[in-house]
Amino acid sequence: MIKSIALILFSTFVAKINAMNTFKITGEYIQLNQLIKAIGWCENGAEANDVIDNGLVKVNGETELRKRNKLTTGAKVEYNKQIVVVE
Repeated sequence: MIKSIALILFSTFVAKINAMNTFKITGEYIQLNQLIKAIGWCENGAEANDVIDNGLVKVNGETELRKRNKLTTGAKVEYNKQIVVVE
């Protein structure tokens, strides 16, 4: 029984890792509000700015309030139980 529980927990953990999305940038960086709009988390730039202003977005685990924060490769962005990693 303990092995079954451990397997279920491990499977759930692996599923979460595999569900993580990535976003490939072509330049040196992408601004946070542009990323949120580009991946479809918000319909437009004004909405992206609002969710950032309201402290609903995290970058690398920390609440981010800078709309034009320059995200580079490796940045992990979280919003509304969704995660994307910049590549």
